[in-house]
Amino acid sequence: MSRITSIDQLDLNKRYTYADYLTWEFKERVELIKGRLFRMSPAPNRRHQAISSNLHYFFAGFLRGKVCKVYHAPFDVRLIRNGKDTVVQPDISVICDEDKLYDQGCNGSPDIVVEILSPGNSQKERKEKFALYEENAIPEYWMVEPAEEFVTIYSLNEEGIYIGSKPYIDGEVIVSNALPGFSIDVADIFTE
Repeated sequence: MSRITSIDQLDLNKRYTYADYLTWEFKERVELIKGRLFRMSPAPNRRHQAISSNLHYFFAGFLRGKVCKVYHAPFDVRLIRNGKDTVVQPDISVICDEDKLYDQGCNGSPDIVVEILSPGNSQKERKEKFALYEENAIPEYWMVEPAEEFVTIYSLNEEGIYIGSKPYIDGEVIVSNALPGFSIDVADIFTE
């Protein structure tokens, strides 16, 4: 097999495996959703980075000395349902089961994933990843909307279906059900 050093060498209509993913040598960031290859948006803008940094800071501070760990993209999260390989890179991942962690990332569902929307990815985050995270029983999915400065939290109910919160806005506090004791003021997420 020839070396894959450019995404242009791949057929975007073909299904790939995690083993394939590990052999690719190009620098462009991609995700593999149910075997299908998705290009990631170009490097996040400054606002996106500030929001990601704020969230990581508050999660990391809360988790210091605890079993749960927080990671920010690029960090591979490998999900396998229905025999189809999936590798995504959520903006923030919180994992409380150390057995899921390995050198390349996380093998299994995190306890919390956070996706920060941007013009190039909002459809994928709202449709593809929503369904994927629900299917893989990720307890909490935080969808952050930078332009409107609100956060919606999707939590799994007993039937394994996501139930969305109201949009959390400035002046309100988010309390996590998946991470008992963790809360964050919405203003702290969007402060630059």
